[in-house]
Amino acid sequence: MLLILLGVLVLHLIILVLLLVSTAANAWTIGSTGSTDLWYKCLTTNGGYHCLPASNEDWIQAVQALMVLSVLFCFFSLIAFLYQLFRLVKGGRFFFTAVFQILASLFVMCGAIIYTVMSPDRDVSSSFGYAYVLAWVAFPLSLISGLIYIILRKRE
Repeated sequence: MLLILLGVLVLHLIILVLLLVSTAANAWTIGSTGSTDLWYKCLTTNGGYHCLPASNEDWIQAVQALMVLSVLFCFFSLIAFLYQLFRLVKGGRFFFTAVFQILASLFVMCGAIIYTVMSPDRDVSSSFGYAYVLAWVAFPLSLISGLIYIILRKRE
């Protein structure tokens, strides 16, 4: 049982790191003239590297909010898991932790979908970057983690 709990904890920490990197990294869209993320649009012009704030459009603000919420809910889920690990009665399930983790997975999925559909910077020379891919990798991992928390029972 200790190995299962340790494995779930390590999976949760990996998901949290994936969400943090995907939210903060400057590589959601990479093109020949620069890169774009949730917060800045960086361009390479005349040998210089210039970063401008992201546009004030509603869709990018929605993606920013959803990604920040996913990080927060994943962190709250980790805190709830650690609390429940020591305070939950024998035979109890980690429902509170599971709900937070599943909400984090839904937030990251919605943010990535909105970014996919609404991103105007996509042209032939650009592609999605590693931060975008990390967000999509974090979605099923956090969903699976949430389902594991639903199934998991506390044992002595």
